[in-house]
Amino acid sequence: MNRLLEAELIYGRLMAIAEPHLVERYNRALVGFGLKPTTLHEFEIDMTGFSPQVAEELGDPDYLDPKRVNRRFIVMTPDQENLPVVHTSFSNTAGLMHEFFTANARAIGAVTIRDALYGEIEDNVAEVASLEDLLAINEVHFRVLSAEDILGKATELRGLIDRLKVEENVWRNDALIERMVELARITGDIRQNVLVPDQLVFRHDAFWANHFGGVFVFVDGKQTTVICDPKAPGFRRSRPWQVAYLPDNDPAMVYDFLARTGRIELPRASWVEASGLLKHRAQMILEGFAARLEPEAAGRLSDPVFAQSFLLRHASAITEEGSYPFLQEAQRVIAQTGSYRMEQARPEWRFLLIRALPGHADQWLTSRLIARLTPDDYLSRFVFDKEGFYAAYEGYAENWREHVVRRLTDLYLSDKRNLRMRLYGIGE
Repeated sequence: MNRLLEAELIYGRLMAIAEPHLVERYNRALVGFGLKPTTLHEFEIDMTGFSPQVAEELGDPDYLDPKRVNRRFIVMTPDQENLPVVHTSFSNTAGLMHEFFTANARAIGAVTIRDALYGEIEDNVAEVASLEDLLAINEVHFRVLSAEDILGKATELRGLIDRLKVEENVWRNDALIERMVELARITGDIRQNVLVPDQLVFRHDAFWANHFGGVFVFVDGKQTTVICDPKAPGFRRSRPWQVAYLPDNDPAMVYDFLARTGRIELPRASWVEASGLLKHRAQMILEGFAARLEPEAAGRLSDPVFAQSFLLRHASAITEEGSYPFLQEAQRVIAQTGSYRMEQARPEWRFLLIRALPGHADQWLTSRLIARLTPDDYLSRFVFDKEGFYAAYEGYAENWREHVVRRLTDLYLSDKRNLRMRLYGIGE
């Protein structure tokens, strides 16, 4: 992974924690979780407070994700809201953290001046043993503590203030007044600073979970659809009311679901030609052939003359596999007629022609699913399914790793926002 680290394709855009008082607060949070404090004097954290350096020191990449459910978090500063989440078992962890930061901005800003917040994103499931456990999660509750007990001290000060207001002659109690002064030095004026978070309960709707090889859960009103390995515990081949189970190895069923529920954009010239997405996927397929047949040629496939010679050299294998000729023909049909009749495409190739519907609430989740079903497109895999990309990267040959890192750096890191908008219609 060193090449990914150097190119900032893994653990990029993290926040450095180097000031001694911040390291001390972080350690108090670790101890609060029952973990060993770090001996590091400097490390980096993501939005949730996860640190790859601390994880390595502890020998536990799941130190903030025990049993891969009820995720822990450590908030050192409100600025963490702008960081990525680089290690998680649920795709909506970042969304839930964003909601927490937004709903409790005043409290987080006030507390983190003097303290760190930590706790767990709790639900009603202690451990995920089957799909039913994942489906039982309907909402989550943020259980929040503070490393130096600012929250506890603020609560104590509030109680003393209330006593002062209602109990006769309590103002004569010198010990009580001294305690109030001592607490106020720590908490500040709690009449002005809101130290206790306002909203701690949030909905847990559509998501991807990395359990059982990857589980997608989509919600449409009262109907829930689960897409995963049919060997996952709790998978039901029947389709009971309210919950439908779709095997992820049945592309026809998965495509029909996405199309029927309006989560995808079908191939129309209006967006296909402007986005260049089908041309991009054709290029990815060619590079996939290069990875398997002629790795040293991958970097030269952008040259039309060389690409043509590559196609001639491997015409038999490319024609037999079929996806590249299919994409070329589909682009020709779309250019001539303005659309493509999806029933004419083999089910597993339909995903090469579509993208998640721009603006749909599940756009990122749907894009992750499509990326998993178009594995040669390592760019889309990196953008939407980093866990899947990193797993695939581990199996790449060394010269192919070098090529992929170079291409991701040139294609994506140089202009993330515009590339996402052009290819996938993602405007944020």
